[in-house]
Amino acid sequence: MVNYRYLGNSGLKISEITYGNWLTHASQVENDVATACVRAALDAGITTFDTADAYANTAAEQVLGDALKGERRESLEIFTKVYWPTGPKGPNDVGLSRKHVMESINGSLRRLGTDYVDLYQAHRYDVETPLEETMQAFADIVRQGKALYIGVSEWTADQIRAGAALAKELGFQLISSQPQYSMLWRVIEDEVVPASKEVGVSQIVWSPMAQGVLSGKYLPGQPAPAGSRATDEKGGAQTISRFMDDAVLTAVQNLKPVAEELGLSMAQLAVAWVLQNDNVAAALVGASRPEQVAENVKASGVTIPAELLQKIDDVLGDVVVRDAGKTLEGMPKTRPV
Repeated sequence: MVNYRYLGNSGLKISEITYGNWLTHASQVENDVATACVRAALDAGITTFDTADAYANTAAEQVLGDALKGERRESLEIFTKVYWPTGPKGPNDVGLSRKHVMESINGSLRRLGTDYVDLYQAHRYDVETPLEETMQAFADIVRQGKALYIGVSEWTADQIRAGAALAKELGFQLISSQPQYSMLWRVIEDEVVPASKEVGVSQIVWSPMAQGVLSGKYLPGQPAPAGSRATDEKGGAQTISRFMDDAVLTAVQNLKPVAEELGLSMAQLAVAWVLQNDNVAAALVGASRPEQVAENVKASGVTIPAELLQKIDDVLGDVVVRDAGKTLEGMPKTRPV
């Protein structure tokens, strides 16, 4: 069964393995399979579920809401997000303006079949909306009881500090950051994590398995397995492309002895590794088959000794991306359309 951790400087506990439905629900898997995966997550003790209005252009929220019907709402933590274009993708169907934020929370609640979400997250930073406007909208949503807490995703250290300061001024808590983080992608360590610790924010990390590369199933010099994310033309192949390099794939294969020493699969090692960071509250994992959920949960509660953490660093060497500037570099420079 999965362990639980506090999210940021709050009293909210979440499952340290959190079920996320990006790239799966209403996209890569049929709805009955998605529902089976959610049931498997519940059976494994996962109580925290993360989605976003932009996933499958709102359809993923509907699938998750349907899968959770009949569950005791108070026993769940349901997270969603706002920023990316949705619906017909008109000029105000995107970003963090008051208009889009207020309309989006109502749409998300309707699709999820709930009166409130536990965490509402800014899916990116909106360079075209004053931060004060966005944070005031979030404050109003919290006061209306439509969200209990507020978080962000892929914000820089300075943006997190500024957002947390405004949240405090407006009387609510900014408690989480949702960045990409894995053995191969460590760009949050030098700036985002220290800033988050300063202001009482913790990380809910996505892609702890580096889009599946850290599972070890991709071999250097060989074609990607049929049906894998690297062959998915709906978006998976694009997201994994940065890791599909022979030097990276060779280094990953050299992690097998570490996983074997710990009695873990390569995928479990990857998830357990991100949970060694004391600022990480949860690792987001998805699934296209129910049995994957049960396997992922085995990473919960694992302690990796310091000497093996060092061995991982030695094995991966220069293939690790650490540049803190990658967070800002990857941020939309204008609102997407």
